[in-house]
Amino acid sequence: MATQREKGILFKELHEKPGVFVIANAWDAGSARLLAGLGFPALATSSAASAGTLGRRDGQVTRAEALAQAAAIVMATDL
Repeated sequence: MATQREKGILFKELHEKPGVFVIANAWDAGSARLLAGLGFPALATSSAASAGTLGRRDGQVTRAEALAQAAAIVMATDL
């Protein structure tokens, strides 16, 4: 498992490579695992997608809920 510093360096390098860098948006832990398994080198999150998993509209999720959702995504993979 890479350290947080190593992950930061790798993420920066993805932006510096020639060509297009495509990053996928995970909406929950399951989608994070799926996207990592498909070979995406990094993941982002989507507030609207995360809200949708809770049955809410974008902007209607509390800070605590958003942080819990982000934590679940982070813990689901090593990305």
